[in-house]
Amino acid sequence: MELTEAIKSRRSIRAFKPVTVPREVLAAVLDLARLAPSAVNEQSWEFIVLTGEALEKVKRINSEHHLNKARIAPDCTATPPNQLKPPYGERQMALAMQLFDLVGIEREERGKRLEWQLRGKRFFDAPAAILICTDEAIFNPNHLTPLIDIGIVTQTIALAALEFGLGTCIQQDTVFYPNALREALGIPASKRIIIAMAIGYPDESHPANRLRTPREPLESLVTWKD
Repeated sequence: MELTEAIKSRRSIRAFKPVTVPREVLAAVLDLARLAPSAVNEQSWEFIVLTGEALEKVKRINSEHHLNKARIAPDCTATPPNQLKPPYGERQMALAMQLFDLVGIEREERGKRLEWQLRGKRFFDAPAAILICTDEAIFNPNHLTPLIDIGIVTQTIALAALEFGLGTCIQQDTVFYPNALREALGIPASKRIIIAMAIGYPDESHPANRLRTPREPLESLVTWKD
C-alpha cells in the first residue's frame, strides 16, 4: 500500500473478524514499526503482544474492574473526556454521538451503552492486542520525549498494519489498571504501560466500522510566516 493511501485510509477499527493473525505477520508489523524515529535514538518503547489466554486474561481483568467501578490509575494520565475544554470536548462528544448512531444505541439505553463500553475493554474482541510500554528508567512526567516517541511508534504500527490487511484501534481505556495487568502477565514493575492497540482483520460488515471522523481544514491549522 502506498504511504499516501495508508495515511488517508487508516481509521479506528471497532469490530474484527474471528480470524487469528499469524505470529509472523504481527512480528512483521512490529519489525517495520521499530524503525520509527525517536529523540536522540532513545527507542524508548517495548511491545507486549497479547493473544490466546493472555489476551483473554486481560479482557477479564478490564471488564471486571470496569463493572466493579475500580479506581482508574493509568501509568500515563490524561484529561478525562468529560473535562475536556472546547473545542476538544465537543469533538469527542460528536464522535460518540456519531458512533452510537451507527451501532443503534440511544442515549437512554444504559445497558447497551455499558455493553459497548465492555466491548472496548475487550479490545473490541480483536484476536490480538499490543501493549506499548516504556521503562521507569526513562519515564518521567516532566520528560515528555519518551511519550512523544511512543506516539510516533504507535502511529507507525497503525500504518504498517495496513500493509498486511490489518486494522487497529489505539486505546488507553484498556490500560487503565496497569498494576493488575503487570501482576497477571508477569510484567516487571519497572515497565510502564502507556497505551494499547487492538489489531486484527477488520469486519467491514459491522456498522461501527463505517465511522469516518472529520478533520479540521488545513487553513485553520497552519500559520505561515515568511
